[in-house]
Amino acid sequence: MADAAAKKFDIGGFLRGVSGHSSFWPAIALIALLIACGIASPGFLNVSINNGALFGQLVDITRNSMTPLLLALGMCLVIATGGIDLSVGAVMAISLSFSLTFLDRSASAGSMPTVLAAVGIGLAVALAAGAFNGFLVTGLKIQPFIATMILMVAGRGIAMLLTRGQITTVTSPPFKAIGSGFLFGVPMPIIIGAVVFTILAIFVRKTAFGMQLESIGINGDAARVAGVKSRQVTWTVYIICGLLAGVAGIVYGAPTMAADANNIGLMKEMDAIMVVVLGGTSLAGGRFSLGGTIVGALLLSTLERAVIIFGFPSQITPLFKAIVLITVCVAASPRIREFSRQRRNRRAAARA
Repeated sequence: MADAAAKKFDIGGFLRGVSGHSSFWPAIALIALLIACGIASPGFLNVSINNGALFGQLVDITRNSMTPLLLALGMCLVIATGGIDLSVGAVMAISLSFSLTFLDRSASAGSMPTVLAAVGIGLAVALAAGAFNGFLVTGLKIQPFIATMILMVAGRGIAMLLTRGQITTVTSPPFKAIGSGFLFGVPMPIIIGAVVFTILAIFVRKTAFGMQLESIGINGDAARVAGVKSRQVTWTVYIICGLLAGVAGIVYGAPTMAADANNIGLMKEMDAIMVVVLGGTSLAGGRFSLGGTIVGALLLSTLERAVIIFGFPSQITPLFKAIVLITVCVAASPRIREFSRQRRNRRAAARA
């Protein structure tokens, strides 16, 4: 009897621990949304293999979630320090514009060395943009909201100037494969997202860097007194955020091989912030969740597909995003969790 009671208690404690995790409610929302889409659209959950490649709506959702995921991973680190980066959408446009302009002016746009050079140029520009933001925040002590808004506005102008206000298009199969190709049957964007996530997770969780991030976000002054190099760490996360925005821009624009500087990345910074919040990272800084960011990106992509499946006009997609965001945030709020805990305690006391 005692063993059975202990086992029951352990299971209850485990369930309470799981439900209190920051990613629990976003994961529940994702599962519920997938089930609803599966009911509304038979075959939605089917995944097939055609010519050695994976196909299906679930595969499409995962592929489409890679752009917001790449943006959100960088944004997650920035927010962990108590900052924000509003320029990631503009950096997407800059990176893609530089890459495609280089290919457009090259005599061998279809060769692999040229494509690698174009990607390198786009990522180098994105890295420089992140370093610029980091300098404004850490060097000049400008508020992150204002500092990154500068590039948010000016960056798109730079991209427009580079493309001369026109949509730059190229024909380059190797470049197109970055966004629409397959590797071992898996779409390339998913491969790129998985590699980036793995490298970033190892970097922040297997070194002291992640702990330094959290300490800066919780109390920057105390972190500096404790010996954390706050300026270098903060600068680094803005560089990482800019670089990942550049990767997202190239992955996003590669399938069409077209750079529309006026629309590429437009309002994507809001999607990135939403994914971070859905993933359980606090906008106040401190503790962050890279795994939860994956859940948030998948939830966002599934929500966009659900609007189509349920036959709603695409114009109301932002409304559904807001509803899901509010629902998840309310369910995961500390006050609601505390209220639920108190109710469980009162019920347990009443039964005793």
